[in-house]
Amino acid sequence: MLKFIGKRILYAIPVLFFITIISFSIIKLSPGDYASNFKAFMMSFANMPENEAEQVTQIIRKQYGLDKPLLGQYYSWMKGIITEGKFGYSFTYRKDVSELFVERLPRTLILALIAHAIATIFGILLGIYSATHQYSLTDNTATVIAFLGTCLPRFFLGLFTLYALLFWAGVKDIGGWTSVRFVFMPMSWARVMDIAAHVWPVIAIAGLGGISRNFRVMRGNLLDVLSSQYVTTARAKGLPEGRVIMKHAVPNALHPLIMYQGMVLPYMIQGELETAIVLSVPTLAPLFYNALNAKDIYVASGCLLIYAIVLVIGNILSDILLAIVDPRVVTE
Repeated sequence: MLKFIGKRILYAIPVLFFITIISFSIIKLSPGDYASNFKAFMMSFANMPENEAEQVTQIIRKQYGLDKPLLGQYYSWMKGIITEGKFGYSFTYRKDVSELFVERLPRTLILALIAHAIATIFGILLGIYSATHQYSLTDNTATVIAFLGTCLPRFFLGLFTLYALLFWAGVKDIGGWTSVRFVFMPMSWARVMDIAAHVWPVIAIAGLGGISRNFRVMRGNLLDVLSSQYVTTARAKGLPEGRVIMKHAVPNALHPLIMYQGMVLPYMIQGELETAIVLSVPTLAPLFYNALNAKDIYVASGCLLIYAIVLVIGNILSDILLAIVDPRVVTE
């Protein structure tokens, strides 16, 4: 098992390396940079002449190393990550990018993991019930809801939730991580409940998509397994239906779902990303979105790298879990 885990980790290193190259290059492909945005801002809002704004722009490029070639900027960025654990300097927030990640990454992971747990538990249970009650009213209703939960965009659900809470439910304090009165207060049960009241739409919307996907995968897998010959043999031997399903059919139907879990956690983060932007929840999502608009390359590239690391870790964990459920994976 340790050799199996070691191989998966070693395979992940070159993948992450190539992801850093691609992500940094993609961010730099867009025309202009932070200095050019700053130049446009000074000319539009400060009425600064173009020649003076250009001089300030050149100073900013030299100060932040934006005058270096692409390879030089990438080398400096990677050197800081490997040797110092720093993801660069944020031009917009005037602080190290690592400080921003320390503040916002735990919030993102908490929301994503809660949504992931809800999606996994309810998706599997609904899939089992629907597969064992095929073509019933519950099965048809759950299938329609799962289809809608899969195809509806997260930002649309976020906007709809925002509208419903504001105009139908009369909720005034929407968005953010907590209420104003709890911002500087230490952590307490009242503050935890206040945080939950602010972030539950993000968890619900991200979890809805995960429930829909897990439900469809589990239902399809279990229907295939229930038509297998060994299940028919178990029933012919007189085993109780519940034992046939839970002991023989469900464990085998879980294999593809476990492999799929490596992609679900990033999907939860994606759902959290879209909804958090709409509802202004201070996680990595608004940080990434604002960095793209402001050409804050180190924040944007760092966010892409964090998402890639989560994707790789999710795949490694799903491989390990699959190896525990089915030891044949290790020998193969």
